[in-house]
Amino acid sequence: MQLPLSIIICAHNPRRNYLERVLEALKYQTLSKDFWEILLVDNASDRPLALEIDLSWHPQARHIQEEQLGLTAARLRGIREATAGVIVFVDDDNVLDSDYLENAWQISKDFPFIGAWGGQIKPEFEVPPPCWAKPYLGNLAIREFERDRWSNLTEQYETTPCGAGLCVRKVVAQKYSELVHKNPKRASMDRKGKMLTSCGDSDLAFTACDIGLGTGLFASLKLTHLIPANRLKEDYLLRLVEGLAYSQIILAYFRGVLMPQSFWKSSKIYSLYLFLRYGLKTYSFHQAGIKGKNLAFQEIKMLENAAM
Repeated sequence: MQLPLSIIICAHNPRRNYLERVLEALKYQTLSKDFWEILLVDNASDRPLALEIDLSWHPQARHIQEEQLGLTAARLRGIREATAGVIVFVDDDNVLDSDYLENAWQISKDFPFIGAWGGQIKPEFEVPPPCWAKPYLGNLAIREFERDRWSNLTEQYETTPCGAGLCVRKVVAQKYSELVHKNPKRASMDRKGKMLTSCGDSDLAFTACDIGLGTGLFASLKLTHLIPANRLKEDYLLRLVEGLAYSQIILAYFRGVLMPQSFWKSSKIYSLYLFLRYGLKTYSFHQAGIKGKNLAFQEIKMLENAAM
């Protein structure tokens, strides 16, 4: 009998205390362990996780070694190994509420037209965020809302789940694997070592729309995102803004909805206005976004030249 859920945890040199909390939350899920499996994908960690992390408490748990560095490579390996009809991606800093898996399974049955879905992501900061960082905290995969919403349109980010706690039907995940196989450049949109590129999760979710299904967000799904102190430092947040801006343009290009580069150009007058009106930090984050977009357009130009 096919299991309803496969839980995939992709980890590269994870914080041990964070990963232990992730696994502890899974131990006490209200959904019986007979209905789901755990795949812990070790993505080229310096010390093999199989030597340190005990999964014997779960009857259907496996350690999987993926030596190709990168979150996309780890996800694809998990997809190949998964046996269930629905996959739940749990990051190594995601602490699921005790009913998360039960609700995810119920949603899969109640909403057969939804192919990718997620829920609320509450932050738990290791240290209090500085006041200046508040406008940028949304980039740390924090999402709280009160009502369910869904759509069958791509580029509808209001209904697009984040990678944290992302649930996808196996048929969607397999189609996404085909897309990456046909265009390996898609794999560059996710974390790779210390690089802060992203949007592979959005590409995966939008694949549901490619095959006639939809994406959705459900208030009953709740998890806590553990956020370490280093992710609140200015340098990290600047690199994150740059990486997100870059990745959004690359994703749009791969999906055929790219806007003209002139749309993204920032005039020197506007930049000067931001500096004078809001100060150096706002100006710096604005420039980080512009830098990421310009880097993306440079790469797109190289890709198109290579294809000629």
